[in-house]
Amino acid sequence: MSGGRIEVLAPDGIGEVAAGADLVALLVDAFPDLADGDVVVVTSKIVSKAEGRTTPGTREDLLAGQTVRVVARRGPTTIVENRLGLVMAAAGIDNSNVEAGQVVLLPRDPDASARALRTGLLATTGHNVAVVVTDTAGRAWRQGQTDLAIGAAGFVVLDDHAGRVDSYGNPLAVTAPALADEVAGAADLAQGKLARRPVAVVRGLAAHVLGADDDGPGARSLRRPLADDMFALGAREAVVAALAGESAEAFGAPAPAADLVAALARVGVTGAADGEGANRNVPLAPGAGDTAWLEAIDDLGRFATDSNAGALVVALGVDAAAGDPESPLRVTANGYRAAGRALGALGLPTVLVQEGGYDLTTIGPLVRETLAGVQEGATRA
Repeated sequence: MSGGRIEVLAPDGIGEVAAGADLVALLVDAFPDLADGDVVVVTSKIVSKAEGRTTPGTREDLLAGQTVRVVARRGPTTIVENRLGLVMAAAGIDNSNVEAGQVVLLPRDPDASARALRTGLLATTGHNVAVVVTDTAGRAWRQGQTDLAIGAAGFVVLDDHAGRVDSYGNPLAVTAPALADEVAGAADLAQGKLARRPVAVVRGLAAHVLGADDDGPGARSLRRPLADDMFALGAREAVVAALAGESAEAFGAPAPAADLVAALARVGVTGAADGEGANRNVPLAPGAGDTAWLEAIDDLGRFATDSNAGALVVALGVDAAAGDPESPLRVTANGYRAAGRALGALGLPTVLVQEGGYDLTTIGPLVRETLAGVQEGATRA
């Protein structure tokens, strides 16, 4: 019976790997029958140990130095993008299978490590093989962990099916199996986590092994660019970043300001129980000034009129001030006074609650401008 088949071999008997260890010699001893087209899989742990990446300390001590940006933090768990561009818990710093008081950092350049091993194996055995360096990571939306490729040489790491058609003639546009990650997961099944089998050979994938003079783009090419990553931040961190008006790059492809405003409007509080529908929030895009501010005030006025409101309670935040360095908005004193006039002109009993503002040099003057505007508007109503 014909069909697809791969074979994974993960030998016992691999001893402790120390700094300076010859991993090429270790692999040749482990796989005396190495052949062209084999894929040699090596855990990052022994690569790091051989490269002297074991160091005293704790994950917490070393985390900041290995972090490019924090993706999410919940209690003791911190998920970050590390200096290799990998998103991992604790930056991939590992305190397992190492002496107490020690941790292991990831290889400085896992793709370079894979290339060096491939070159050494070719020189020693004469066989053209691929090399994949692996590490363990969790996955968004899924419980548990699996191994993935963090370094690769001589292997088609991503098999892009764009332009092909399926058996029904449908064109494929986004199908792109991450072959290097699949190899890492397959190898881990044979290696196990506690069996001390840090190396494996996967056979049956020779069609994806590149020529001896072509190392390929490496596992680094599997990283999703930040601008394309729709899940570049944890849920809580994304909300904070949005409200703070931070870089749109962290939300994937930069979105128009109108899209962000519309998204924030969907979470606006409208009241509850007997007060359902009595609240109105009008979000403004970062950088908005007097024009957008006053359009929002007019929207609030129409809402009050259409609702047959008997009174107004206005949360007067002066943290929209143009002169406040903490403000994402650019509303001037004239804008605050005009807003006050528009509210006063509604002719309703009005309570102003001052609840926002960080710059002490602007809070008082802007509150006075608003109150003066309310009095002016009420006088004309």
